[in-house]
Amino acid sequence: MKKFYWFCFGALVCVLVAGCFWRYSATASATPVSANGRLQVKGAKIVNSKGKPFVIKGVSTHGLSWYPQYVNKSAFASLKKRGVNTIRLAMYTEEYNGYCTGDSANRKNLESLIDQGVKEATALGMYVIIDWHILSDGNPLVHKKEAQSFFKKIAKKYNKNTNILFEICNEPNGNEGSWNNIKKYANAVIKTIRSVNKKAIIVVGTPTWSQDVDVAAAAPLKGSNIAYAFHFYASTHKQDLRNKLEAAVKKGLPVIVSEFGLSEASGNGYIDIKEANKWNKLMNQYKIGRVGWSLSNKDESSALLKPSCQKTAGWKDSDFSKAGKWLFGTCF
Repeated sequence: MKKFYWFCFGALVCVLVAGCFWRYSATASATPVSANGRLQVKGAKIVNSKGKPFVIKGVSTHGLSWYPQYVNKSAFASLKKRGVNTIRLAMYTEEYNGYCTGDSANRKNLESLIDQGVKEATALGMYVIIDWHILSDGNPLVHKKEAQSFFKKIAKKYNKNTNILFEICNEPNGNEGSWNNIKKYANAVIKTIRSVNKKAIIVVGTPTWSQDVDVAAAAPLKGSNIAYAFHFYASTHKQDLRNKLEAAVKKGLPVIVSEFGLSEASGNGYIDIKEANKWNKLMNQYKIGRVGWSLSNKDESSALLKPSCQKTAGWKDSDFSKAGKWLFGTCF
């Protein structure tokens, strides 16, 4: 009889150990996308497929035309190990070799880079923000037709992907980058995307380089799974802008900080850790998604890599700039 009891006890231990190992293996092998599914907008929150709040923790490429070398699976895997769950692919519309200013070969090259980025991030179970990076164009209506053509093609191509978000106007600015013009543009582009993709989150820029979320909160767009972009650079943007963000979120506006840095708004200059910590506290308080600028070794303080770093993956702490060390050590 004692042998029987010991046999049963041993069998029970084996079952428990096996169960623990299976749960550990399942957790260890889970990716951001496999664990959370398609993201959606619910009230003022970005939530996962089960309706639970999900915090986007992303890194943005710099312009794909200028720093294409970082669009590779090893780079994304290195970021993933450091807590990154989202890659933002920043495709400038104007500037040098922008999508709307370069030739047809340049456009095909940019589309190929986006396709490569999507495939590699998808293989790693990461989310992807495809960013129509208007900047010097200011008024999104300037390239509305090009945007509609681009997003119809892209939305159709990735219609079956559950990990894609579309950011349709990075930083509207100037007198023509008004909320009225943004709404005209957004309504047209959203209609185009929804004709082929009904569910993906669409991120809409807001006036004044995506800072005036209060204006959007006062007159939001109609439709589902629409979020609004907010950008800050900690050395320039301080408490008054934090108040604006907090008021918009409290009013029910779903916001994603789809770009931020620790430098001055120029992308260069003083790195303000003290202000960055205040921003981080606010984003954590409201579970606001955030995407750091930028994955490059550009000789400016907002770049996450040191100018001397030639690696395109497998970075050590010593390879990161002051901003990069803060991002991966504090924010993520």
